[in-house]
Amino acid sequence: MPDRTGGVLVFAEQDGGKLAEVSLELLSKGRELADALDQHLGAILLGSRLTDQPRHLIACGCDVVHVADDPRLAVYTTLPYARIVSDVIAAAKPEVVIFGASPTGRDLAPRVAARLRTGLTADCTNLQIGDHTDPVRKTEYKKLLYQIRPAFGGNIIATIVTPEHRPQMATVREGVMRLPRPDPARHGAIVPVPVKLDGEADAVRIIERVKAERKVNLKGAKVIVAGGAGVGSPEGFELVRELAHTLGGEVGASRAAVDAGFIARDHQVGQTGTTVRPKLYIAAGISGSVQHRAGMAESGQIIAINTDPDAPIFAFAHYGIVGDLFDVIPKMIEAYKSK
Repeated sequence: MPDRTGGVLVFAEQDGGKLAEVSLELLSKGRELADALDQHLGAILLGSRLTDQPRHLIACGCDVVHVADDPRLAVYTTLPYARIVSDVIAAAKPEVVIFGASPTGRDLAPRVAARLRTGLTADCTNLQIGDHTDPVRKTEYKKLLYQIRPAFGGNIIATIVTPEHRPQMATVREGVMRLPRPDPARHGAIVPVPVKLDGEADAVRIIERVKAERKVNLKGAKVIVAGGAGVGSPEGFELVRELAHTLGGEVGASRAAVDAGFIARDHQVGQTGTTVRPKLYIAAGISGSVQHRAGMAESGQIIAINTDPDAPIFAFAHYGIVGDLFDVIPKMIEAYKSK
């Protein structure tokens, strides 16, 4: 039976019994961090009628799953979740706690950090374990959590540490970590968490809940054809859509194209959009800013189309085409269909 204190804790977000992908992604990184610390990996799971989810978390790498199962927790509300998650963390005394940078995680994590009087780094793109020496105090700290994230508009990558306070907390962007491969043979402990809410459960009542499914699945796409400001108009994106449809892919966009009103925000790729890892990423009329690169640099193959031979995207694209996308894309479609 693994020790229930210390280690790394992941907040396992779920909705209607379905575990959030970002939480599963964090388990693979959490496993890596726990192994580097030579400690265990745990998860905190809140909800109602949680039957298969704790076992799935164990299969994905958890050693301990703290489960609060109560009808009052069926739908996320801030105060009850913050109270229970804070109490679990205070009892478990983990070294590290990580949340997904989803709407729920971004609401919950800072409240938990405030309750525990510790630091929080938001929207991390990587986490590592390493040492740190304070240049002022001349104090050396071993095995701290490196909380890595873009800063100053994505122009630098900052590494942040929390040497004095515990737990070390961070939220991590969706899509930047790989999903783990479940192992049904893994064993772990499921620890029931008593639910004591006092007045928190009645402070906010949900009268109606409206859910709208995303029409675009950029994270799961194997092929993405993305357009930027160079597309020029919403009508110009019809050509981008045609190429994406021809290749069996999804349509992406840069922030500049979204801000210009050429396409809906669900299509945005980049630091403030979705992080993607397709096998093929075609960037048409995208300059290749640092912010956009942060969301698609790990694509298997990157093809860039731009009229500017000095566009930054050519520095990291695998293949570059200097030309007008309105000439190049129709030729790509024709070439693909002919074969």
